[in-house]
Amino acid sequence: MRPLRGRARRPYARHRRFPVAAFRSIGGAHARADVNPATGLELRNVSLLAICQALMMTASTLNITTSALVGLMLADNPALATLPFGLTWLATTVTTVPAALWMRRVGRRTGLMTGVMVGIFGGALCTLAIFERRFELFCAGSVLVGAFNAFGQQYRFAAADAAGEAFRARAISLVIAGGLIAAFAGPNLARLTRDAYPADVFAGSYAAMIAIYVVSLAVLIFIRMPRSNVAAARITLAGFARLAGRARFLVAASSAMLGYGVMNLLMTSTPLAMRACGLSFDQTASVIQWHVLAMFVPSLFTGHLIDRFGALRIMMAGALLQLACVLVNLQGQAEWNFIVALALLGFGWNFLFVGATTLLTASYQGAEKATAQGLNDFMVFGTVTLTALGSGALQHAFGWTAVNLFIAPFIATAFCLGLWLERRARQRADARPA
Repeated sequence: MRPLRGRARRPYARHRRFPVAAFRSIGGAHARADVNPATGLELRNVSLLAICQALMMTASTLNITTSALVGLMLADNPALATLPFGLTWLATTVTTVPAALWMRRVGRRTGLMTGVMVGIFGGALCTLAIFERRFELFCAGSVLVGAFNAFGQQYRFAAADAAGEAFRARAISLVIAGGLIAAFAGPNLARLTRDAYPADVFAGSYAAMIAIYVVSLAVLIFIRMPRSNVAAARITLAGFARLAGRARFLVAASSAMLGYGVMNLLMTSTPLAMRACGLSFDQTASVIQWHVLAMFVPSLFTGHLIDRFGALRIMMAGALLQLACVLVNLQGQAEWNFIVALALLGFGWNFLFVGATTLLTASYQGAEKATAQGLNDFMVFGTVTLTALGSGALQHAFGWTAVNLFIAPFIATAFCLGLWLERRARQRADARPA
């Protein structure tokens, strides 16, 4: 064999390493920060995934802003105006497990690109439905948009796959931070494109959604996900049962489910409560914008906090912030009550969701990845669908005070789950021989 001339080139040698804090105990009480390297490849992948997350959330916010108005314009019965939006959430829930299964089969990048193409088709159907004045076609397009959203929820898990253990918490947090752009871009894009076709109001908005998805597809081309050497396990009911029996998975999935469900219930009830209090639409819009900012601004530093204190403590802090939201809501119904409460709600959601996602990645073996992520998202977005469908009826029947009292036990449950797992981890650590 002829000797190689010069220095041998190592794979990815061109990617410099950057110091980041390590996260030694994802789910335990003894998190510790050391200096560990993250490669340039990891940073590039996470940056591209954050862009994709921002684009997905921008399209989603645009859809939230316009869907009910388009439904009202197209439906023969005004009571059906919110049906397309409900179908979007339902499709997201139903597609979570198939999306995870497809990515297990074809890989992250191809799976994510498939989802984006579904979204492009959905946006095209919605645009055509507005031109043709066909409500049922708009419903069909909304289903496909919801299906894409299920694929898009995998961006944070793709970030976890793309990052080493030392960078994982920050990678997840930074990708979720992409939603910060959507807080401004989504509503403003809907406003700017609303009358792009004067005879067909909102057709321009859904045409803009298609453009967003096309840009996402282009960004995904440049992602280079690391190859896994672990054979994926088949997704089975037995696999679901095995995961549900693990303490870390149970706490992670349940906390994400409770935190997201509580947030969505209060967020969708707030405009109704503010209207009942005689507050204006502009005041309501201001409250919601502060809430969305509070949901995503913490992602700029949540990963650092998880590295420093551990995922469980950050999750418990999130539950306490959501309980503080309830207390502020119970103090009165002035505009400042809603602003402060919804900001606390957003902060609490971020700590719970990012912390729970980080904890989840430590709850399964590599072969169980698709099963664990699919089951987690099915639980989370199934709950979100139920709260989206039931929030209006609950607010109308019982009022704002009752809604807040109703959710308090669920928030307390999330806190207690985190406390239980932390104490369990501490007891096991103390029981180990020195």
